[in-house]
Amino acid sequence: MARELVIAWAGRHQRQSWDDLCAEYRRRIVRQVPLRDVPVRARAAADDPQRKRAEGQALLAALPDPAWIVALDGGGEQPDSVQLAERLSRLRSTWPHPIAFLLGSDLGLDTAVLAAARWTLSLGRLTLSHELARVVLYEQLYRALTIEAGMSYHREP
Repeated sequence: MARELVIAWAGRHQRQSWDDLCAEYRRRIVRQVPLRDVPVRARAAADDPQRKRAEGQALLAALPDPAWIVALDGGGEQPDSVQLAERLSRLRSTWPHPIAFLLGSDLGLDTAVLAAARWTLSLGRLTLSHELARVVLYEQLYRALTIEAGMSYHREP
């Protein structure tokens, strides 16, 4: 059931510490499933709406075809960790292609990305920087995989 996970994200590497945290979870995740990290940098644009649209186009163009697209957006579904693990497990057992998680830059995701998504996921009601959201996504995917595998990483309160 090892379906490839893809994390495609728009934005710049702001701080090495964010990348280091993501790399740590990537090392853990790839022990269980193939994982591809896809940073996307859109061409410079005259204004924010154009940049957001260009980032959205670049994110979609960077994905394998076909892919199950999960858009990260504040208006999406807010599962707890166990619900995320169950959803990911069901998806991995029924969808034979890569599952792609898309994160926008500080501008968020373009409407074209949201329209292409089969699932819109929110990491919660708090506003997170796009760098922190990427770290949280990596950690939650690792947690979901450990829940599915029955490993002791996750503890219920």
